[in-house]
Amino acid sequence: MATKFDLLPHRRAIIDRRAVGDALATLLPDSNDTAKLRGGATAILKAALDAGRAEIARRLEAAPTRGSETAAAYAFLTDQILRLIHDFTVERLYPINNRSAAERLTLMAVGGYGRGEMALHSDVDIAFLTPWKQTSWSEQVIESMLYSMWDLGLKVGHSSRSLDEMLRMAKSDLTIRTALLEGRFVWGDEALYDEASLSFRRDVVSGTAKTFVTEKLAERNERHQRMGDSRYVVEPNLKEGKGGLRDLHTLFWIGKYVHQVLSVAELVDKGLLTKAELRQFQKAENFLWAVRCHLHIVAGRPEERLTFDVQPEIARRMRYAERPGKSSVERFMQHYFLMAKRVGDLTAIFLAHIDETFASRGRRFGLPSLRRRPTKLDGFVLDRGRLALPSDDFFVQDPVRLIQMFVIADRQGLDIHPLAMRAAGRDARLIDNGVRRDPRANALFMDVLTSHHSPEKVLRWMNEAGVFGRFVPDFGRVVAQMQFDMYHHYTVDEHSIRAIGLLSQIEKGELKEDHPVASQVMRGIVSRRVLYAAVLLHDIAKGRGGDHSELGAEVAEKLCPRFGLTPAETETVAWLVRYHLAMSDTAFKRDLSDFKTILDFAERVQSPERLRLLFCLTVVDIRAVGPGVWNSWKRQLLGDLFAAAEEVLRLGHKQTGRRERISAKQAQLRERLGWDEQRFAQYITRFPEAYWVAESVDILEGNARLIETADAGKKALSIVAAPDSDRGATLVSIYAGDHPGLFYRIAGAIHLAGANVIDARIHTTRDGMAIDNLLVQDPFGQPFDEDDRMKRLSIAIEDALANRNRMADRLLAKPNARPRADAFAIEPAALIDNKASNRYTVIEVNARDRPALLYALAHALFQAKVMIHSAHIATYGERAVDVFYVADLTGDKITSGARLKTLERLVVDAAAGAPARKAA
Repeated sequence: MATKFDLLPHRRAIIDRRAVGDALATLLPDSNDTAKLRGGATAILKAALDAGRAEIARRLEAAPTRGSETAAAYAFLTDQILRLIHDFTVERLYPINNRSAAERLTLMAVGGYGRGEMALHSDVDIAFLTPWKQTSWSEQVIESMLYSMWDLGLKVGHSSRSLDEMLRMAKSDLTIRTALLEGRFVWGDEALYDEASLSFRRDVVSGTAKTFVTEKLAERNERHQRMGDSRYVVEPNLKEGKGGLRDLHTLFWIGKYVHQVLSVAELVDKGLLTKAELRQFQKAENFLWAVRCHLHIVAGRPEERLTFDVQPEIARRMRYAERPGKSSVERFMQHYFLMAKRVGDLTAIFLAHIDETFASRGRRFGLPSLRRRPTKLDGFVLDRGRLALPSDDFFVQDPVRLIQMFVIADRQGLDIHPLAMRAAGRDARLIDNGVRRDPRANALFMDVLTSHHSPEKVLRWMNEAGVFGRFVPDFGRVVAQMQFDMYHHYTVDEHSIRAIGLLSQIEKGELKEDHPVASQVMRGIVSRRVLYAAVLLHDIAKGRGGDHSELGAEVAEKLCPRFGLTPAETETVAWLVRYHLAMSDTAFKRDLSDFKTILDFAERVQSPERLRLLFCLTVVDIRAVGPGVWNSWKRQLLGDLFAAAEEVLRLGHKQTGRRERISAKQAQLRERLGWDEQRFAQYITRFPEAYWVAESVDILEGNARLIETADAGKKALSIVAAPDSDRGATLVSIYAGDHPGLFYRIAGAIHLAGANVIDARIHTTRDGMAIDNLLVQDPFGQPFDEDDRMKRLSIAIEDALANRNRMADRLLAKPNARPRADAFAIEPAALIDNKASNRYTVIEVNARDRPALLYALAHALFQAKVMIHSAHIATYGERAVDVFYVADLTGDKITSGARLKTLERLVVDAAAGAPARKAA
């Protein structure tokens, strides 16, 4: 049977072993100096290794999709190098005339190298095998060979064992057993290898298949959990991640262990794969190996993660071109995710067959039997507790059953038999426009989407089978589509399905602790199916070019009537899709204490039901972006906006006026402080109205106690920092004499202390003091809650305001904590809005996030001679959006056209990192 190496073209162009062997044979012919001989041999072998690698790289560049061939070429090259090292060691370094039976030695490739697959920086996994305990000669040879390999820069994973030791360890250790399962003879005593191979099959493998399968599947599940249990993570690990090479390896290991096959092709003869599935396996394996080989070359090290910084270069090397609405890297990654999905499909089918092999009658392999037998299966049947088909042409008879199968599985709480999933994938092509327009099919689809059971799980099954994308072609367009940014952790389809799952969990009350307001709001929603449809469709138009919200609303207007929604419901879904970013944009990028912000938002929303729907959609949209994106601060901001907008929509113009709200806050504050009327009256006259509007009562109380203590002690500067669990941040309050540039110095100091400002309110008293309230988090989005960190924060601010250090120089010297952001080109832009607030000019700056960005922007505003009233900082992966509410030095809006242009230029230059004049 032909091996992978036999199919390699022009192998001697990679390495000519005979020519290199001749060079080694004639090296220092009269010398017995082992060190000199090994040194000379290393130079010859290194030249051959480098030349071989260069030839393989050249071939990969010329044919960038030939992954399997490239992987085999690297393994072939390694084989020849090891053979040359072995022969040189036993013939020139440690020659022996009459070897005894105990001095037999075999080189065996194991693991990935044993499969004959390697990338440039893959480990060389080898086993040195001796018949009995090692002799002194074999010890010398093995040690010398290892040194030669290390001298060549090879990363070697090795073991040296006798035949009995190998068998004993293989029985007790799953990792060793798996590695030996792929054992392959490289060089040395072939009879010893054959004996070892036979003993391994007879003494280790025989009778242990069921245990091996169970352990391998448990290992696979644990690996998926460790890597993020989704094949749609946008920075996937292509070796260990779900849908990656290790899943294909596991599939083959199990097949090889159970059926004693030597190649994947033999699995067809065993009935585990069809010929079409074998082609899919080989295509996926070839693609993944091509990507891995390119990745090792680009990274210059054994890297397995497709991080953002390497994705564009690999897309270029593999010749992906741009298309309207999709960059080359997005097309490359979409292809990757489609391949990962294919690996998942193959794994499910394969395991179903393994299940059949080991299952006893009426039970499933490794799983408990079903407690009850469900009824109302509408022609479907049960196969050991799983929903199955009565005949192979069941879907052909009525293609609507392709949707119905998932509805029954959801209602009855059943798993779907993998062979039924295979049939669904095969027959998904039966879903044509007739099926899509069928009212019964659409009603069934809406039953799945709005299920009270497990809509996320069942929709994911539909997506895996390819039925979802066929029934809703607009959804099919976003299947496996990644978004090339650091904010989104999942592909568009996976994000949307996860959002449905989160909505279902909130509705069931399973996330009350994380989402108390949303859990309460969900109970009051009238238009339940409108909300589920909007969550499904909110990102449906991504990757088409243009505004995905506007385009998505058009898709919703087309799809919703087909789904059976009324015209009024369709209009609401389209509105929600069109404005699905409005609530988060308002909450995170605007000053919620400015009442015009609330009025403008309420005017856009117009009804309490729309507000409830938009709030729930916004929560699940953010939460489904990925782990760590949702936090207490976002929950607080969205909750505040919801409450304020609901009051406006409920009461209309009857809501409390500005003056009344200030009086109410002051009354609450006086009650908390317990001050007498005269003392309190003197205190409140020190502050302008804007202060009382902007701050909540708990912050007003903290400020009052800080100011009281500072004034009593005649302190020129007072700083208090305390974690605020409700806001998910640390509140830093600073009371100091007001002077120009105060805020930019504070922002720089906070960055030097290792914190990030997420919100800031800057106030000046009528007697020339400043009271600034800032919310800060650590780089992981958590509060600064340890005493030493908060002390470091206070010291940094004190030093900055006292000008004790050269802050600008220290900021320049601080390294970038997020070098991956450099992979993204974001053109800085500034939007200046004089309509968003009645009192202030609003400046919104979009730029690539970088260290001390807030400091640079605040310094630019200081140079522009404007006063900052508040700052609101939001980050979306590599993108930062910093919003400032500013006024001129007289407290008025900035209206001069020339001044606004200068202001825009200064902040854009600062955002781009252009050098500014150093502040004193």
